[in-house]
Amino acid sequence: QVQLVESGGGLVQAGGSLRLSCAASGRTFSRCAMGWFRQAPGKERMFVATINWSGSDTYYADSVKGRFTISRDNAKNTVYLQMNSLKPEDTAVYYCAADRRGWVTAVVGGYDYWGQGTQVTVSS
Repeated sequence: QVQLVESGGGLVQAGGSLRLSCAASGRTFSRCAMGWFRQAPGKERMFVATINWSGSDTYYADSVKGRFTISRDNAKNTVYLQMNSLKPEDTAVYYCAADRRGWVTAVVGGYDYWGQGTQVTVSS
């Protein structure tokens, strides 16, 4: 069992930066792939970024490539999402998720555990 708690969301102006954190409890975190997803009002939950269990492999949605960076610290049971050059269209609730299989995946249904989400609002 893995429990996930996101933090770091907030209100930022366009062009600004935020760093999201996702703290995990449970002994299996270091074997899980981790992902970040986002959901805007009235829209489906969408893939943002994923990282494999060791941190050696990452994958990003085209909409955030070059602006967002996912990383993890297995010693701290934490995964991060550094978000730079934020745009109003990045506004959403951001969720982190854990996949017990360990390899990167962009599929929502591939994840076993989810956090409660953190709101990111980018003003124009």
